[in-house]
Amino acid sequence: MATTEIRYGVIGTGMMGCEHLRDIAALPGAVAVAVADPHPASLEAARAAAGSDIATYDAPAALLERDDLDAVVIASPNHTHHEVLDQIWGRDLHVLVEKPLCTTLADCLDVRARAVEHPGIVWVGLEYRYIDAVARLLDEVRAGTAGRPWTLSIREHRFPFLRKVGDWNRFTRNSGGTLVEKCCHFFDLMNLVLPGRPVRVMASGAQDVNHLDERYDGEVPDILDNAFVVVEYAGGERALLDLCMFAEGSRWEQELVVVGDAGKVEARTPGFMEAARGRRAEVVVGSRGPDWPVREDALDTAGEGPFAAGHHGASYREHVGFVAAIRAGTAPGVSVDEGVRSVAMGVAAHRSIDEQRVVELDELGLPADLWPDT
Repeated sequence: MATTEIRYGVIGTGMMGCEHLRDIAALPGAVAVAVADPHPASLEAARAAAGSDIATYDAPAALLERDDLDAVVIASPNHTHHEVLDQIWGRDLHVLVEKPLCTTLADCLDVRARAVEHPGIVWVGLEYRYIDAVARLLDEVRAGTAGRPWTLSIREHRFPFLRKVGDWNRFTRNSGGTLVEKCCHFFDLMNLVLPGRPVRVMASGAQDVNHLDERYDGEVPDILDNAFVVVEYAGGERALLDLCMFAEGSRWEQELVVVGDAGKVEARTPGFMEAARGRRAEVVVGSRGPDWPVREDALDTAGEGPFAAGHHGASYREHVGFVAAIRAGTAPGVSVDEGVRSVAMGVAAHRSIDEQRVVELDELGLPADLWPDT
């Protein structure tokens, strides 16, 4: 159990890796001491994000030879997560691995098997659950405000995928596909809100607007830019995802609506431009009680921690929990199983689109104990 300063290494210092470095720099009792990335420009960005002198390496193996690390963040491209984790297993290190856990179910299940024997915490970076408005919605649901939840609808209308180093995120083979890369966050939230396990997925989606005029070594990107996904749960509950990634001019970037047999809870989070203009996140609670009362709460969009670090302060709050778990020797706030579930649902959604049919989760050959009620 760590009682002194938590010393981090960060593997992958592109956009998300630098966000983690800014979070760590602002986090009391923690410091980033080393980073690894094969790209010199990314290492320069890491030095600026860390705000202090930091050791740099061009490969994870060299960083992992250090004997002064307590924790490692894996923020390298999605398709490298499995390979990087293979170099960490068995070392006395706590791990925060960015979402998605891996890009294939086979790799996810291999990580699941290896993580059981790992001496440190393995935490999956599904930070949307820590966005202030979303966290408040989850608290209301757990408190029974809406009664038994029956439906959850999630809408994300936002800007296109940003450019990443080497443009790796333009291709499904690297990212896992939009419904794995981006939407694992939303499948994770579905599983947090609705009881039981998902049993089937129906999806429709396409690449209609974004990246069609781009070429990389003669290849056209193949990532979806819009989709509808319906997920049915064993108890009859249903969830809906409405994703559009050519909707920059939106008042709200994410909207979540939970309806139960006693009421309704909504969470609305503005996009970064709207937040910069002063729009605040909102949580709205409605009741089926007498006179159908409705309560609206405006929230501090930044929440706790440095807003500039991104994701409305969610990744910073994720690190607060990660460090607390390291110090207390407790379980991770986001488990490997939760990471596997979110990828599995994305894989099923892509299969539903590709094959134009309903996909049963049982088709994926998942372990029987992956969901806690089975």
